[in-house]
Amino acid sequence: MELRKTSLHDVLEIIPKRHQDTRGHFTELFRQDWFAANIADICFVQENQSLSRGAGVVRGLHFQAPPAAQGKLVRCIAGSIFDVAVDIRAGSRSFGQWTSVVLSAKQGNQLWIPEGFLHGFCTLVPDCIVAYKVTAYYDPDCDRGVLWNDPDLGIDWPVSPEAAELSAKDASQLRLADLPSYFSHAEV
Repeated sequence: MELRKTSLHDVLEIIPKRHQDTRGHFTELFRQDWFAANIADICFVQENQSLSRGAGVVRGLHFQAPPAAQGKLVRCIAGSIFDVAVDIRAGSRSFGQWTSVVLSAKQGNQLWIPEGFLHGFCTLVPDCIVAYKVTAYYDPDCDRGVLWNDPDLGIDWPVSPEAAELSAKDASQLRLADLPSYFSHAEV
């Protein structure tokens, strides 16, 4: 597996190696020993999957507050998405900054987003299936979010606000400036 840094420390792109021949390919998607040695020694407890029918579907920006804070390992198993992480760790030099990676079934890449980051994505083509492993169980009492197009974040989404397809929940989230602090980060 290849590991690529993003513009946000701790958010990492993972490119699994594909073994190809005339029949197709084989990919080892996850190895606990490799993940522990190269990223974090954590345990995934739940795996989620979403289907988004149209291009321009936006899901996010979401996170789980403590005590159910989640790290996420995200991949797109059909189609392609513009995947986003935003640092919301108080005290971090990159607080409020975002990074993005295009995840696609064709490329097979993944994005590791640790606790303390918002996560969201926009579908780039119809019929996208996104799967992600998480480090804590979903808890509806800890479910939080930030407005996907908060102007203070300045995320360069590949869809206009008028064309984006959103849930009512995602369309009415708080702005980052109005969000209480849930995570802190001591710089080393």
